[in-house]
Amino acid sequence: MILFEGVSKKYPIDNVALENISFKIGNGEFVFLTGNSGAGKTTILRLLIKDILPTGGSIFLDDWEINRLPSRQLPYLRRKVSLVFQDFKLLTDRTVAENIAVTLEIAGKSDKEAWEKILNVLKIVKLENKGNYFPGQLSLGEQQRVAIGRAIVGDAKILLADEPTGNLDPKTSWEILKIISDINKMGTTVVMATHNVDIVNSLKKRVIMLKDGKIVKDEKKSRY
Repeated sequence: MILFEGVSKKYPIDNVALENISFKIGNGEFVFLTGNSGAGKTTILRLLIKDILPTGGSIFLDDWEINRLPSRQLPYLRRKVSLVFQDFKLLTDRTVAENIAVTLEIAGKSDKEAWEKILNVLKIVKLENKGNYFPGQLSLGEQQRVAIGRAIVGDAKILLADEPTGNLDPKTSWEILKIISDINKMGTTVVMATHNVDIVNSLKKRVIMLKDGKIVKDEKKSRY
């Protein structure tokens, strides 16, 4: 369960990214964050992994108050909550399998346990035949699938996706969305920031729309 209570975020020079927003996301939900660039979507995602701190208010993940979480607990938070970036952030000198394995290395998994998880994730993201490829040998859509695989291999309860289809053509975007939808059906909570009107309107999931750092719409089975 994710809970934002009266959360604000102000950057320097009075740049207000979020202003007193509150919402709750239940376990297993699929939620779109929509709104124009600068509306506050990415700020919400960064707050959820404690990459930044709020100026005011409280953020909860289950029993944890994220903004008060000690630094030593951050690795545990980021095993529960994983963020997929628009620009992938893959390690170019590592293979697909090795990129996915990074999360498991950090968690201290044994080689046998790690390999079993990697093989399973490669099937989920439909890259079972490309584990030994390097990122430079892949299409943009395939690189995004590697990034998703790396995010879920550690059994994260919550998958955050920041414009995961922003750099992709329509066909590839739908392929990525199908994978994310399948991950949600396995029980993972998904929070996806997107500008893609067609995707939001087609899936009819919950939509939290932001404008100038405020929530202007929060509706289930909604459209952009």
